[in-house]
Amino acid sequence: MSAISVTQVQVLDNPQFFGNPLQFEIQYECLQSLENDLEWKLTYVGSAESDKHDQVLDTVLVGPVVKGSYKFVFQAEPPDVTLIPQSDILGVTVLLLTCAYNDVEFIRVGYYVNNEYSDEDLKENPPETVRLDRVLRNILVEKPRVTRFPCPFDTPTIPTADTAEEEDMENAYPCGGGGGGGDNGGGS
Repeated sequence: MSAISVTQVQVLDNPQFFGNPLQFEIQYECLQSLENDLEWKLTYVGSAESDKHDQVLDTVLVGPVVKGSYKFVFQAEPPDVTLIPQSDILGVTVLLLTCAYNDVEFIRVGYYVNNEYSDEDLKENPPETVRLDRVLRNILVEKPRVTRFPCPFDTPTIPTADTAEEEDMENAYPCGGGGGGGDNGGGS
């Protein structure tokens, strides 16, 4: 069983114009106190052709993490449109909300996003250069894709005699890395 259970993610202010911030209200339960902070990250997939157009919109450390229920609003600025190919600004893309502990991702919530003109005339006769002030961003909240990954959190792994040499270095930091400070939760 996981030490963290994400119970609800709600997209706020949706649909919204492309240039406006993105906001997610995240609720989770901590089933055991943890030594380090949780790292929440929001990534915008800029193009299906290459991940070089992906943009991490924001990252926030939330902690200290003690047993209990939590809720916070994660707000991020919209993607930098200059880093997205013009041909990929309109249409369907993906937003990824992830959470990691000690650099090991344990949950990923993916949403399809449809960017289209809010004006029927622009939909029928799109200009050569995208008019960002008229692009409406609609995060399709009905069917998020939720993927969970194993993470031992603060549970130490006990090496066996056969694997002790190999595992000593791998388990120097449970969940794959050192811990890191935080801002005691609160978003951007």
